[in-house]
Amino acid sequence: MQKATYNKNDLRVFVRDMISGKVKTLEFYLNFTLEASREVKKTSKYDSIREEMQDEIYHLDKQMANLKNMQQQMKKVLNSESDHAKLGSLVITNKARFYISVSLGEFFFEGDRFYAISPESPMAKKIMGMKAGEEFTLNKIYQKIEEVI
Repeated sequence: MQKATYNKNDLRVFVRDMISGKVKTLEFYLNFTLEASREVKKTSKYDSIREEMQDEIYHLDKQMANLKNMQQQMKKVLNSESDHAKLGSLVITNKARFYISVSLGEFFFEGDRFYAISPESPMAKKIMGMKAGEEFTLNKIYQKIEEVI
């Protein structure tokens, strides 16, 4: 992996903005679906359509609750410096870049691939407390920590 320097504050803002963007998109879909459900005629002929729309609204509400929870969790992610992996750390291994924050998955920042992982994830649990130079194996994949930011 190429040696690059990353501004952890910019990374934090980027992840926070990604979550906010997902919330806005979901709000649009939720409002659209709610409006459409109001338009469906109130006859028995449309019962199955109304039921499907209610299911969709329920799933969108669950997704929204998860995103709102992520927003709350991001408030706990600080930019403090540390030589060991912890909440808010950017851990660069010989295989990938992990941002221990929220369970957002893969994203691209400044042209590089990152993984936002929850502190409860198996990967985060494995690397928490580790320092640069330490090695670990997870799911039969060997990795060496190159840097903790």
